[in-house]
Amino acid sequence: MKVPGAAKTRAAQRVPAPIFDAAASPATRPLAGVPAAAVAARLRGALIKHDGGAGAHCIHELWMRGEFSARIETALAALWRSAAASIPDWLPMHYIHWLPTAYEVALQFRARRKGRTNLYLVLLDFADRSRGPHGVYVGMSHYSPAQRFDQHKAGIHAAGSVLKRGIEVLTGPVLHLQRIARPEAQRLEGELAQALADAGILVEGGH
Repeated sequence: MKVPGAAKTRAAQRVPAPIFDAAASPATRPLAGVPAAAVAARLRGALIKHDGGAGAHCIHELWMRGEFSARIETALAALWRSAAASIPDWLPMHYIHWLPTAYEVALQFRARRKGRTNLYLVLLDFADRSRGPHGVYVGMSHYSPAQRFDQHKAGIHAAGSVLKRGIEVLTGPVLHLQRIARPEAQRLEGELAQALADAGILVEGGH
């Protein structure tokens, strides 16, 4: 199984694997300053060790750098086969070309007060639309994003777009917008939806 960087020179393959906090938020990009060859070496090691956390950060970093979609998809498939049980929930199961943009946009928003409300994003299947193949639903709930997604899919106070098109929760871009005050969440929900749309992403919800 080939992964990004597998065809690098023998010298590059000997680059020591970087040491970093695999529990860190993906938004911090703990591998941002690491050469691509070292990230690829760390990914190969994660696959061998069945280390979902380390592998997720490696793939995320390559993704944020604009690695070719086919290589990201290959790496995702390999990691899910190797370490499904330990992959953090912020790593998507599908390749999304605008994921770096979603992180960039979402990180511009901050909540001033803590509370019990969570913002969440849901990946939508828009393969039948000319602007597809993916869009995003923006919502808010006092349930966890995963619980709220399950409710949508079960038809409980469901948005039609999520019920029909929802694929998975996109946890990573809004990890910093969890457990915030409800008035803050109500404001940020609309502002985030508009900002994502302005960035060229097909958006539902956000109201």
